[in-house]
Amino acid sequence: MTSPDSHSEAVRFAFGDSPALADELLELVLAGRKTATCGALNDFETGGEPMPQVGRQDVVLDGKGRPAAVIETVEVTIRRFDEVDEDFARAEGEGDLSLTCWREGHEAYFQRNGGFSPDMKLVCERFRLVKILERQDPKE
Repeated sequence: MTSPDSHSEAVRFAFGDSPALADELLELVLAGRKTATCGALNDFETGGEPMPQVGRQDVVLDGKGRPAAVIETVEVTIRRFDEVDEDFARAEGEGDLSLTCWREGHEAYFQRNGGFSPDMKLVCERFRLVKILERQDPKE
């Protein structure tokens, strides 16, 4: 395990849109089951989120906002929601790993977070787990 301070300049983010989902998805990463993620291209263009870049290492936060892991982006593609294939859905590591489950879960996620359409563009990122960080409670 490594101290989170060693990556103080890295982009920091949590998966999902709630503390519970952040923890659930983080556990999939730590278990080696989740090696991909995606987000709406519009969020990167207008929402101020930094676009993933191949070779960049980011710090993944848990549901309490604590640095928990370092991942490195290995591939970035932009594709429409309805162009995501079974292979990418499986790499996301969620549910039963099927494309059907991926579509249902992600459609609900995007509906909660700004809207959904089958032709919406997604930033699809593949990554590898670099380090698991020792989680420390924030200083009071």
